[in-house]
Amino acid sequence: MNLAEQAREIPAIAPSVITRRLAAIAFADVAGFSRLMALQDVETVLAWRALRTEIMEPHMTRHGGRVAEIAGDAMLMEFPSVVNAVRWAADVQQAQERTRATDGPLALHLRIAINVDDVIDEDGILQGDGVNIASRIHQAAEPGQIVVTSAVRDYVMNRLPLTFHDLGTPPMKNIARMVRVYKVEWTEGARGDPIAQPYLQWASRPTLAVLPFRTISGTDDDSYYGEGITDEIITGLSRNRALYVIARNSTLRYREHDKDLRQIASELDVRYVLDGSVQRQGTRLRINAELTDIVGNISIWAQRYEGSTNDLFEFQDRIAGGILASIEPRVRAVETARVGDRPTESLDAYHCVLRAMSLLYHFTQESYREAGELLERAIALDPSYAQAYAHLGWWLNFRIGEGWSQDPEADKARALSVSQRAIELDREDPFALAVAGHLLSFLGRNPEDALDLFNEALALNQNSAFAWGLSALTLAYLGRADEASERLQNVWRLNPFDPLNFYFWIVAGIAEFVAGRYNEAIVWLRKSRRANPRFVACLRMLAASLAISGDEAGAHAIARELLAMDPSFRVSTFVSWYPLRRPDDLSRLAKALLAAGVPE
Repeated sequence: MNLAEQAREIPAIAPSVITRRLAAIAFADVAGFSRLMALQDVETVLAWRALRTEIMEPHMTRHGGRVAEIAGDAMLMEFPSVVNAVRWAADVQQAQERTRATDGPLALHLRIAINVDDVIDEDGILQGDGVNIASRIHQAAEPGQIVVTSAVRDYVMNRLPLTFHDLGTPPMKNIARMVRVYKVEWTEGARGDPIAQPYLQWASRPTLAVLPFRTISGTDDDSYYGEGITDEIITGLSRNRALYVIARNSTLRYREHDKDLRQIASELDVRYVLDGSVQRQGTRLRINAELTDIVGNISIWAQRYEGSTNDLFEFQDRIAGGILASIEPRVRAVETARVGDRPTESLDAYHCVLRAMSLLYHFTQESYREAGELLERAIALDPSYAQAYAHLGWWLNFRIGEGWSQDPEADKARALSVSQRAIELDREDPFALAVAGHLLSFLGRNPEDALDLFNEALALNQNSAFAWGLSALTLAYLGRADEASERLQNVWRLNPFDPLNFYFWIVAGIAEFVAGRYNEAIVWLRKSRRANPRFVACLRMLAASLAISGDEAGAHAIARELLAMDPSFRVSTFVSWYPLRRPDDLSRLAKALLAAGVPE
């Protein structure tokens, strides 16, 4: 074989992918590591690993960072936000302070340095002047301290309760320009207190990694099908405030993974892993997806999708939408089961909300009272937790709608207030926006402005079945029944097995009622009643629909059930606040309830 033939036999090496971007870079090392290694090498290595896996990396994940490199006693990390990088450093140093007293002579002291600069990314490896500066200025820090460059100081000085101490411009090897360095301290009174920022203090939010969907058979050119779907899923899940989702850069290394999922989950520090595969034959595509609870070692959801490359983008959107709508309910069910038997005193804010939501839809006085107490506790534990306020508003919605409120006007005012507080804390939370929209429509009788909030929620997450369903209800209030029905189709396409479907079936019944299609309304309302027979909102609408359709006996039977659950229910009181916009719709509803035997 000649040299030319030999050269053809050598496989081509794929070129590296080099990109540039602005990034916050954090560099941390252990002060006196060599001395500790000389004293007790194995114990020191184990202590350093425990510090990384139990403190540094979990806090890094919560603040959206990733590990760029680990070398000996040093660790380089990248954060998309300078504020998050500084918060991470503060969390880590404070956590170290709390645990150091129990570590004895092997207590480790970190020095952390943070810089922000344009960096070069070569296949996930960071390079550049900004990285070098971060790795040099840490020497200006004492053990247990944080130092930052002037650029970092400029970004965070008005956003965090910090005091900066000027350390001057220390000389740095191979760095030609002068760099001013500051030591960071929390301002008096703030040290050790939680920093108010939505969700960053929500330590127990479930963590999830989406692995690149693998291509089975076909050619390497087919891999873009899987990569496109993976990107869509990660982007969509990143908008979900109920999950921590590992960034794509951190999961890209597992494109051709042959590791056990448990090992990957351990490396990424996640509890849930979404894995998938893509298979193409001609123009036909088959995509399989599976969600695994790593701790429980069980598959909690799996689905197969089939479509054609002729309508690739529509197919990709359908798959991503189906997966996005399915993941949160499955994860929420597992997380709720985990905290079911734990005493309330041991729950954090997130778990308080989980348990409250598992109790709310029982519609008993006891479960309802306990749900309210848990939501109040969640807010007390984390005053910056936007979804706790939104869920409390949702709870108050039922308190009023189900006739349990002792002071409806006060509860209405509070519901509107807490829902507004939720979107003040996090304007990019689709759930909070949807709750605020519903309460503005249902209690505030302002459906037009409510639709703006729903549209804002759906612009953030077009796969939110919750926002589609509640916006349909507002359209039904306005008498726009056909538009409401169209939006409800999105609910059932996205999440056909949502536990909240009993509520959305009532929405369908209301839409059919205002459209004058009473038999169709009865079908939906009976379906809801079978799923949740204690829901008063269903009973009153079902009694009215049966009465107006001519089923007098059926209407009276449902009216008796309604009055057994809410003995104080009166038609005149109900229609005085119920938000049907068209007078004829409200008049028909009142007459039908009276015909069913409900007291005036």
